[in-house]
Amino acid sequence: MSLETVTEHERILQEIESTDTACVGPTLRSVYDDQPNAHKRFMEKLDARIRNHDREIEKMCNFHHQGFVDAITELLKVRADAEKLMGFTLFDLPLCKVTAQTEEVIRCRIQQRNMATTVEKLHKPVSHVILFLFRYYSALKTMEQLENIYIPRVSQYRFCQIMAETLPKLREEIKEISMSDLKDFLESIRKHSDKIGETAMRQLCQTSVWSERPNTPPSQRPEHRVTWARKCFFNLVGFLFKVLTAQDLVDFSPVYRCLHIYTVLGDRETFENYYRKQRKKQARLVLQPQSNMHETVEGYRKYFNQIVGFFVVEDHILHATQGLVTRAFTDELWNMALSKIIAVLRTHSSYCSDPDLVLELKNLIVIFADTLQGYGFPVNRLFDLLFEVRDQYNETLLKKWALVFRDIFEQDNYSPIPVENEEEYKAVVSRFPFHDAEIEKVGINKIFMFYYHHDNFFLFSTEIDDMLRKSTNLLLTRTLSSCLQNLIKKPHIGLTELVQIIINTTHLEYACKYLEDFITNITNVSPETVHTTRLYGLSTFKDARHAAEGEIYTKLNQKIDEFIQLADYEWGMAESDGRASGYLMDLINFLRSTSQVFTHLPGKVAQTACMSACKHLATSLMQMLLDTELKQISMGAIQQFNLDVIQCELFASSEPVPGFQGDTLQLAFIDLRQLLDLFMVWDWSTYLADYGQPTSKYLRVNPSTALALLEKMKDTSKKNNIFSQFRKNDRDKQKLIETVVKQLRSLVNGMSQHS
Repeated sequence: MSLETVTEHERILQEIESTDTACVGPTLRSVYDDQPNAHKRFMEKLDARIRNHDREIEKMCNFHHQGFVDAITELLKVRADAEKLMGFTLFDLPLCKVTAQTEEVIRCRIQQRNMATTVEKLHKPVSHVILFLFRYYSALKTMEQLENIYIPRVSQYRFCQIMAETLPKLREEIKEISMSDLKDFLESIRKHSDKIGETAMRQLCQTSVWSERPNTPPSQRPEHRVTWARKCFFNLVGFLFKVLTAQDLVDFSPVYRCLHIYTVLGDRETFENYYRKQRKKQARLVLQPQSNMHETVEGYRKYFNQIVGFFVVEDHILHATQGLVTRAFTDELWNMALSKIIAVLRTHSSYCSDPDLVLELKNLIVIFADTLQGYGFPVNRLFDLLFEVRDQYNETLLKKWALVFRDIFEQDNYSPIPVENEEEYKAVVSRFPFHDAEIEKVGINKIFMFYYHHDNFFLFSTEIDDMLRKSTNLLLTRTLSSCLQNLIKKPHIGLTELVQIIINTTHLEYACKYLEDFITNITNVSPETVHTTRLYGLSTFKDARHAAEGEIYTKLNQKIDEFIQLADYEWGMAESDGRASGYLMDLINFLRSTSQVFTHLPGKVAQTACMSACKHLATSLMQMLLDTELKQISMGAIQQFNLDVIQCELFASSEPVPGFQGDTLQLAFIDLRQLLDLFMVWDWSTYLADYGQPTSKYLRVNPSTALALLEKMKDTSKKNNIFSQFRKNDRDKQKLIETVVKQLRSLVNGMSQHS
């Protein structure tokens, strides 16, 4: 110890001895503001000074004790003489007597002063201990000795009675001071509980041997208490890794001191009830989250830190004190807290739309649960909550990828990727598992028929293979499939775009095996395992492709209908003008160009689309002829209509898409062809004679169809040929029409009766 420090401590001691007790606070504070460990050396010096004072007091008391007794005895004797002196003056006494009495007075004054000093010295050790050293327990023991041993010996003296009356007040003062210290302690741990919890959770992360791995399934984590052997193990870990404990971070001496004082004073139950009541209040405050906690991971981390800090302190109090808190009390607190925690996490996690934040929350819950499990608290309900958080993570991830898919679909121009050199080819192939032997043989200047690619549909590394595959299936079947279905139904998506979508989904279907391999590499679980969940990628893309194919057929038919609406036949024309209608030629040209796009489709899809278009066109033309709103049709109009059908047949015979055998595509117009041939040749005798025969030339002509069209022509003949009754040929034709109409009606009636 330096000379300067010794001198300073001596000055402080002198100031304490000579200063009023109310002003001693700043003086003592200077000791703690000095060098680190200086207060310990000061306490040693102060203890030595107190022992010196105690010895001096004891010596003084022993030295003056007999004099004090003699003085009291003499005072009693002088009392009678003093009353006699009241009757005469001092000047009446002899000088020698005056001198003797003066000396007696002086001696009495000295004895009186000594008595006051003794009382002061007797009182000084108690107040000194209480106010300066905070050694409350020692002070209580001293007061107990005074009260039970020393004061009864001199109880007849008034100063002892004063001391006896003062002791209860001093005890209450000690209780109040210790309770004030406890309140300061409670306020301190309330403010620093997050720091305590942060330290405990960080140590769990840093010390891998603390508990089970976080990825251990909750069903394999048995609920257990911390055993004696595990505590010893934790202590060993703490020694090896210098792990900080709650006692290292918090000074628990106010609790111990207050508990000891209340126990000595026989009021332990009051203290226990107060402590538990205050801690319950603090628990409710700790469990109350910030309103915006769900916005950042730091909000959740602070919430968990505060809770862990609270229960780490309670666990320490449980094991460091005898009955201040019990296991039943901590279990009650924990069960109340656990229900609140789960409710809070459910509510706040439901507000979260960021999957990364939900994943961070999941990791925090695992660390939080493992930390408290290490202190003996049951956490199975938290592990059950992880399943809900996992589902929440899946939902937010699906929503995120739904937006990603939508952005990809909206930004796509649905045209092939042009590749002009080998470098560009390799760059594209490196991002998508596409290999074409023919392209690599003939050269790179070819066009790829795909666009979008996603190389990481879902990655949840903490879950087992089955959960990963199920989540991936959700992504494929619900999110991606829904996005594709919505895309296909959008009005601005035309035939060319639909063709490209079919090509894209075909390539993605081929790429599903790479997704299977990707998951297998993550989980190391073979897809051939008996209970392994199968991926639904193939069915997802097949369904999307089938929907796109159906939409192609629908949109193609809608386009054909738009052209048909432009038809403007002059149904009463006398003769055809010898060339096909303009609207139909435009329609045929559209079908030819569309068929070129269909060549990029899989063969059956292109053939089905082309056949569907031809059938729809034939049906629309037939409906046009048989429209009930159309009352009259001339032979010239039939001739014009025949020219248009010939163009349709020429288109069908030109093999617009490869793969049709023979005249398969032309058969779409066979009903129209036979009907028109029947009317153009006027071959009713053959039709009626061969009707119902498999070899009939007009097998596809229904009697009701022929009847409807013939009646439209009959009405036209009546209207346009006013003088036809005067021409034999016209009269014969009209009779023939009427005869054929009757026979057709007979066939139609026979068909209806048979059915």
